[in-house]
Amino acid sequence: MNTTPPPPSPRLPAVLAGLALGLLLTGCTPATPDAEPQGVAQATATAQPTEETAAEPTAVVRTAFPDLEAPEGEPELESIADARPAPGEVVQAEGPFDQRIVLEDLVFDGTGVSGEVVVTSDISELLALQVLAGFYDEQGNLLGADRFDHEPDAGHTHGGPSEPEEFAIMVPPEFADRAVSAAVGVPVLVNE
Repeated sequence: MNTTPPPPSPRLPAVLAGLALGLLLTGCTPATPDAEPQGVAQATATAQPTEETAAEPTAVVRTAFPDLEAPEGEPELESIADARPAPGEVVQAEGPFDQRIVLEDLVFDGTGVSGEVVVTSDISELLALQVLAGFYDEQGNLLGADRFDHEPDAGHTHGGPSEPEEFAIMVPPEFADRAVSAAVGVPVLVNE
């Protein structure tokens, strides 16, 4: 019985040299028991916990925008105030989603405005839609506004683009006897 090990493969030095070169190129170095991983000492030196942050989880990123105020109220369209539709007319008020929608079949009947919003962008489902209508007197002065809000429910889904969403917005009661025209725009559109 022969107990001597077989001779090493002639390719073994080349394989070991290739592994060493790969480790050097990727920035890996052999570990020693007392060595810290690269970058840890630097990160620890610049990110020492304080009493305030010691109890906070380290995986949380805190973001603050000190000069940015949170919006209040409903979204508005400046173009509603600028519109001056003629009596009996309904005009489209400029809004942030005009490139993604078409307003169709707009009608003002003296008691309210109605129509359809067709989303032309590629969507799978309409999640939220708000239509804003401004109502005007005979001189084209803005009297007031009201909204239509679409919120999805379990039985109502949209299968894709170009499926119209009908809306109707009544003239607020305090302006019912003076409203003669309307402007309509979309300040909120959310889809998948």
